[in-house]
Amino acid sequence: MTNHDEMTGSFDNDDVSYEGRPPYTPHGPTPFDGDLGTHQVTLRSPAELADALPYLLGYRPEDSIILVSLHDRGGRGRFGGRARLGIPTHPDDWAAVAQQLAHGLVTGGERRGARPEQIVAYLCQEPSKGETGQSVMERLQPLAHQLRVACGRLDVPVIEALCISDGRFWSYCCGGQGCCPDEGEPMGLPGTSVLAAAAAYAGIQVRGTLRELRARLMPLETAVAVEQEVALDTAGMSLVPRIFDETGRAEVADETIELAERLMHRLADTAPVPNPAAADRCDDELLRANEAAALILGLQDRTTRDRAAEWMEGDEAGPALRLWRALARRCVGPYAEHAAAPLTLAGWVAWSTGDELEAREALAMALGADPDYLFARLLHQACNEGLDPESVRRCLRAERAERGGRAERAEQSERAERSERADREEPAECGGRAERYGHAERGARGGRTAQPKSEGHEPASEAPDVTTHPAALAPVSPSPHVPEQRRRRRIRSGTSPLAATGDGPVSSPSGRRPRTLAADSTRPSAAGRGSTGPRTPGKPTASHRRADRVDAQEANAVRADGGTADGDSATGDDLR
Repeated sequence: MTNHDEMTGSFDNDDVSYEGRPPYTPHGPTPFDGDLGTHQVTLRSPAELADALPYLLGYRPEDSIILVSLHDRGGRGRFGGRARLGIPTHPDDWAAVAQQLAHGLVTGGERRGARPEQIVAYLCQEPSKGETGQSVMERLQPLAHQLRVACGRLDVPVIEALCISDGRFWSYCCGGQGCCPDEGEPMGLPGTSVLAAAAAYAGIQVRGTLRELRARLMPLETAVAVEQEVALDTAGMSLVPRIFDETGRAEVADETIELAERLMHRLADTAPVPNPAAADRCDDELLRANEAAALILGLQDRTTRDRAAEWMEGDEAGPALRLWRALARRCVGPYAEHAAAPLTLAGWVAWSTGDELEAREALAMALGADPDYLFARLLHQACNEGLDPESVRRCLRAERAERGGRAERAEQSERAERSERADREEPAECGGRAERYGHAERGARGGRTAQPKSEGHEPASEAPDVTTHPAALAPVSPSPHVPEQRRRRRIRSGTSPLAATGDGPVSSPSGRRPRTLAADSTRPSAAGRGSTGPRTPGKPTASHRRADRVDAQEANAVRADGGTADGDSATGDDLR
């Protein structure tokens, strides 16, 4: 069987003194004065000492060897550390277990600066089929003797050794015949002793048995177990390869944490159930098989598990503990060793919130699932030595704050990069649109585009505004259907001093040389470049009608523009 080693520190509300009883004296009434908070309690008999055991541990032990240290204070002492191990099935293992337990309790007290002065030993086991309480006591008597010998070798005497079985108790330190009846002394009804009343007044509760506590963390054996095993197989085929990939590992970690947060909110939104077994069944119904499989496999990554351990206090602790319990119950079949991660997280949250009993059991079960699980081993040792979990909480808080700071800085950097990229791209895009829209507007209005100034050169003097129709900017090519004399270009009147006086050609924006102005206000023909024949009167041709439409359009554009560059209004006397 697996022994769950348990060493605990002092029980704050249990100060017990002993008076006038040397080690190994004949059994008789022994006063024990205890203090629960501000209330002093005196234990005067082995019966009251036996009744005090559940209040010292916080649960009713079963199948256990328990050693409780006593510290002397001028003839009055108090209960100190406790150590517990399961009773081995084979008697050949009893000597080693007794030595291990005594050594652990004494050395643990020495590390804390409180070496035990004396020890009280308890053997708790219920009769198996065909046994009685008395036969259990007789069968375990060699084990009690080995405990007394192991403690004596460490110079710490056992002043009382009790066997509790089947509602009765026996003392192994009774030296006289007939001192205790063979059938044992009946124990009082639970909660009827003075210590029970004082413990209830102080708010100390007994949690039941360890078997009931472990049942909350054991794998399910119902029909859900088969479904859960299939879900674990399916999730393993998709998640395990991603976990071994560097990029996929980070993605799986984020997905695991996000899923755990959603499930914690789901559990927190449900109404509390007072009965532990009923509460666990309710939590199992809220957790789907595929969700549990994804979380169990995701928590196998140690970094992800450490991030999950940060839900250790405040409003997050309760839902987190319920989730870790439920996941431990889902580690079924060949996935039993995967329970080390959720069991360790359950033990850590329980310890962080002050429940040392569940913490020790959960951490011991985690080591049973994986003896090499370092996080569980360190927490189990720290819990057994009575250390303060605040030191671990500070480390996890700092890590959480640092990760939050890194995420915030990364988000700010990403926003700045997006803004900078937008600043680089948008001007070009907007400029391109503005340039296109500007060309279209200038084409419609007859404007011209301002040229940028060249560095190191004087700005060129602005030329008079020459309004030209876009059709005039297109290249002229001979057409077999339109005679050359019908291809016409025009320049608006009064747009240039040279055009007004006829002293020279005017450069157009297209770079082509415009026609010069004839003295008699006639235009040269295409057939004879230089001839100044008058226009032939008569019916206008199709080419003339098109030209007239162009003239009207240009006139409208000029009027919309507000006139020419020199302030003259456009008229119908445009040059031809």
